[in-house]
Amino acid sequence: MRLQVLIFTLFLSCAQLPGQGVFSKVALPPMPAQLEFAGERVPLEYFDVYESMQREISVTLFMHSRTIQTLLNSKRYFAIIEPIMEQYGVPSDFKYLCMAESGLNPNAVSSAGAAGLWQIMPATGREFGLLVDNTNGLDERFHIEKSTEAACKYLLNSYRRFGSWTLAAAAYNAGDGGVNRRMTAQGVDDYYDLYLPEETMRYVFRILSLKLLTEQPYAYGYVITADEYYKPLDDYRTVDVSDRKIDWSQVARDNGTTYKMLRQLNHWIRDYEYNNASGRTFKLKVPNAGFRTDPAGR
Repeated sequence: MRLQVLIFTLFLSCAQLPGQGVFSKVALPPMPAQLEFAGERVPLEYFDVYESMQREISVTLFMHSRTIQTLLNSKRYFAIIEPIMEQYGVPSDFKYLCMAESGLNPNAVSSAGAAGLWQIMPATGREFGLLVDNTNGLDERFHIEKSTEAACKYLLNSYRRFGSWTLAAAAYNAGDGGVNRRMTAQGVDDYYDLYLPEETMRYVFRILSLKLLTEQPYAYGYVITADEYYKPLDDYRTVDVSDRKIDWSQVARDNGTTYKMLRQLNHWIRDYEYNNASGRTFKLKVPNAGFRTDPAGR
C-alpha cells in the first residue's frame, strides 16, 4: 500500500516532454486490500467489483473542486447527522451516502426536484412527515435534522425489506420497487450480483470512494489540516415562532441578527415570508452574538 501511495503521489509533480508543455503526471489511485460498507464485505476479488471501485475512486478523486468542498464540509454536517443516525440505528457509513447525494451542500437541488443534504423528493418528504410548502416558501427537506430523520426512516424500511444495508443504499437511489423488481427477475439477492441501471450500479461505489477519501484524504493527495475543515455552526439559541404571518427578516431583526445569518442556520426557510395560517410553531435557530466570528480564528 505504501508503494502504491508513493507512485500515486507522482501525479502532484510535473514532467516536461521535449518540445511540449508542462503536464501533471497522472497515476491510478491506490486500491484498498479490503473494504466494507456498513459491516458488509465488498468482494474486491471480483474483477467487475474491483474495476467499478477503481473507476469511482478515480472520478471522485479528480473532481477536485467538488470533492475538496465536500471534505471541508464533512465535520460541520457530520456533527449533526451522525448522532441522529446512531439514534435510529442506521450505520455510520451512511453519512457517505449523504456526501454522494448532495456534496454536503444543504441547499442542493437536483434537476429532478430532489432537495437538501439527503436529496429527498417532494412526495417522499411528505410521506415521512416533512412540510414541503414551496408555494409559501418553506421546505423541510432542507431542514438538516428533520431530513436526516426522514432519510433514516426510509433506509430502515429498505433494510427491513431486503436484509442488507448495501441493497438499502442502492434502493435509496433506485427505489425499493426498482431494486426488488430486478432482484426477482434475475433471481439474485446480493447488490454485487445484481444488474441495475448504470447510475445505481455506480452508486454504492461512489459512496465507498467518498468513504476512502474522507478516512484517508492524504493517501489520495488531499492535504487538509485539522483547522481547515469547516467547524460546526453551533453558537446559536432556539426560539419559537408561531405568528400567522411570519416576516423572517423582521424575526431576524427582533432577535439581533440578519436574514442572511438566519438562513445559514435554517435552510428550510425558502422566502422572505410565510403564511402560517394553521398557527404552526417553528423551532428557529437564532445566531448568538459571536456566531459570525470565524471559529477557526483566521
